Amino acid sequence: MLTNRILVLCAWAGPATVVVALTGWLIAGVLPIPLGSDSSVEAVVNFYSHDTRVLAGLVISTLGVSLVFPLIAVIAVHMVRMEGRTPILTFLQLITGAATGVCLLLPLLLMTTIAFRPDRSPELTVTLNDIAWLLFITPIAPFMIQNIAIGVAILNDKHQTLPRWVGYVNFWIAFSFIPDPLAFFFHGGPFAWRGIFIFWLALATYATFLIVMGLTLRRAIRESAEPDLPAVAAATA
Repeated sequence: MLTNRILVLCAWAGPATVVVALTGWLIAGVLPIPLGSDSSVEAVVNFYSHDTRVLAGLVISTLGVSLVFPLIAVIAVHMVRMEGRTPILTFLQLITGAATGVCLLLPLLLMTTIAFRPDRSPELTVTLNDIAWLLFITPIAPFMIQNIAIGVAILNDKHQTLPRWVGYVNFWIAFSFIPDPLAFFFHGGPFAWRGIFIFWLALATYATFLIVMGLTLRRAIRESAEPDLPAVAAATA
């Protein structure tokens, strides 16, 4: 069925988000070591001065991050089935999921704008870079609410549309975002915006979310599309 094919494509958008966005970051030079709040003015300006490479990589990453929206949609379809006639958690996931996509997309567009005109004054370049990274790292509430809504819906689902462990994974991911606002208070070390407990932990857990949800939803879609062979045999006997 065409509908199931569309659902499967939307589920694959989760892992695709990780692959395309990280590929863009590697091209741009954001990875393996991103700019930090303790980076010198010269380092920040030099990063954006390679405008063609940085622009190309950041444009690719914006396209990759945008793939999160189809995943949010297919999550909502399955959450409606879980909740039934009063899908309040579904609506909550849709709203906060859309907000998380915007929270990821806007800072990357701001970085692309910085690279578009790298001959600005160094002070302005550093200020815009600070704004972009802090906007990217610190707005954790929509992410946490989305994961909690998904987790509660999965654990309350009597039909076990998705495995219960996926619900617990979503709670763990929501918990992992708690340290991120500390990026406002530290300019170096593990709690700065590129520190292990801020950038790297959030990157690892959010990538886990995209991959786990995409693959488990794909499996659920394929299983729901398969005919019940014993029932078919009984009906034709």
